[in-house]
Amino acid sequence: MTLLPSQVTIVEVGPRDGLQNEKEIVPTDVKIAWINLLSDTGLSVIETSSFVSPKWIPQLADANEVLNGITKKANVRYPVLIPNVKGLEHALAAGVKDIAVFSTASEQFSQKNTHCSVAESIERIAEVVSVAKKHSLGIRAYLSCVLGCPYEGEVAAEKTATLAYKLWQMGCDEISLGDTIGVGTPLKTQHLIQVVTNDVPVTKLAVHFHDTYGQALANIFAALQLGVATIDSATAGLGGCPYAKGASGNVATEDVLYMLQGMGIETDVDLEKVMQASQFISQALHHTSQSKVSLALQSHSKLG
Repeated sequence: MTLLPSQVTIVEVGPRDGLQNEKEIVPTDVKIAWINLLSDTGLSVIETSSFVSPKWIPQLADANEVLNGITKKANVRYPVLIPNVKGLEHALAAGVKDIAVFSTASEQFSQKNTHCSVAESIERIAEVVSVAKKHSLGIRAYLSCVLGCPYEGEVAAEKTATLAYKLWQMGCDEISLGDTIGVGTPLKTQHLIQVVTNDVPVTKLAVHFHDTYGQALANIFAALQLGVATIDSATAGLGGCPYAKGASGNVATEDVLYMLQGMGIETDVDLEKVMQASQFISQALHHTSQSKVSLALQSHSKLG
């Protein structure tokens, strides 16, 4: 049996990645209440919002109000997604301590998502990182479409590895490898990680899987086998990508926790409290949770 990590960090991306594709604007007070519930679960990282232009993602236009409204806990980090230096300036004014930047190895996805080439996106990130370092911010980088692109099809692992190395050398503390459209499978996941870790330490990597084809948990297990110990997920399986048609939500935080607990891997996160936060946001959005664990346990509770 491959030696698995004894401890895993869960990065809750629901309040940002989970909500950005919602058509109806979620009230600011609902977002605040949800994040406060998540802060009480033991999660150490909750991605809170994004300082992207409201023109592109109206759902996150209230980033400043959300950040100022939540009850921040000393042992929890509340990163926000940053598209450019202007967005970083707004984030700094809001007192942000941790940020995330984003790029992709897919030229077509880069043009659709950020209206620039991959090379231009890396230049933007370099500017953001330079300023962020002066303010001693924590910096995470997302790489999208690492296992497939809705416009270009399969994406070569070597392309992703080259960008991951650039971002690490630039000063990003962590690189999150994102299967944005959920097409990855376990052996492809392991191949990607093996190629990326030729140049970037596995301790600097996170994985971010969408569950479009039902492969997310299998892919996470495949990543754990290679030593990846940071996993992105969203309460209730919320999410999708506004620039990738048909992409379903992120892997559900509840499902990841259930699997990790079943393998004896520590997370310091309370599954029951996460389920309460999941129920809150699902009801607020009038959605059925996409978490298999939540649905099963709710059904079991009704039977009892």
